[in-house]
Amino acid sequence: MTLVGIIANPAAGKDIRRLVAHGRVVPNQEKVNILRRIFAGLDAVGVRNIVMMPDVARLGNSALDGTKFDLQVEFLDMIIYNAERDSTTAAKMMEAAGVGCIVTLGGDGTNRVVAKGIEDVPLVPVSTGTNNVFPAMVEGTLAGLAAGLVALGLVDARKTTVRSKRLEVYVDDEYRDMALVDVAVSMERFVGARALWDIDTIHELFLSRAEPSSIGLSAIGGQLRPVGITEKVGLHLELGPGGPSVTAPIAPGVVIQVDVKRWAELKVGERVSVGLRRGTIALDGERTFSLRGNEKVEVCLSSQGPRVVDIDAALTEASLGGVLVREASGSDGV
Repeated sequence: MTLVGIIANPAAGKDIRRLVAHGRVVPNQEKVNILRRIFAGLDAVGVRNIVMMPDVARLGNSALDGTKFDLQVEFLDMIIYNAERDSTTAAKMMEAAGVGCIVTLGGDGTNRVVAKGIEDVPLVPVSTGTNNVFPAMVEGTLAGLAAGLVALGLVDARKTTVRSKRLEVYVDDEYRDMALVDVAVSMERFVGARALWDIDTIHELFLSRAEPSSIGLSAIGGQLRPVGITEKVGLHLELGPGGPSVTAPIAPGVVIQVDVKRWAELKVGERVSVGLRRGTIALDGERTFSLRGNEKVEVCLSSQGPRVVDIDAALTEASLGGVLVREASGSDGV
């Protein structure tokens, strides 16, 4: 039995950056509509069994209401805390159940906590968050088609998935946490509302990716040295006067000049010490823990991030292989 997992974060797209920037608001009804389109894609390629993370907004239940898809949808038997750990727990349970693929609805933060719960199952990340570098702005129908093709083995996963990178944070030589796109060292002393939005508070940036076409903190690095998802390097930037000044879209509708004191490539496996002694560490745009002042904090670029489905590659391989083509009854193929 082929399973596809779906983790939809009802909190994605609703944080403080809607007030301090021009981030889009993604209401739950739109997430329900996206889920219905994902269901349509999965159903079309022959997926019959889906396992979903339950949530307080009942997104999955609402998406199923009134549909006639030939799908059996089961909700995980788990306690919901309406917190990050829900997505991590769900991802662990899905991989243990043998899902062939997990579709996520959320932003960089959602995918970070999902990635913490898996080892090798491929992800199809659909953007519904704020600063989205890891998830793609993709039509849900196409995401469902691609996820189904990979999960069912109708396309070669070696050709249609890529291994992403991640940034690992170590405190006194012990692994503490990780980010998929950026680790920011903030001079803010407390976690507070979590969302990191004030560029003037940022002392250092560690980036696993830096595409010029992205939005968020990684866009700063993208103006200095573009880095893609598969390149075996990252970037380390120290912000402040004394070096180049770049124009970067650090948030939706917010394009500013950012002074970069110095920057360098970050090699896979290389650990770099954090220079600031007191402040907070933000992972993929959210302040996560405070620096106590007497700890050794290091960031390491790892090549062992989650596998990600290349939607274009999956759909192209399916097309070249005629996976979604059915000959007319009695046709001799001429």
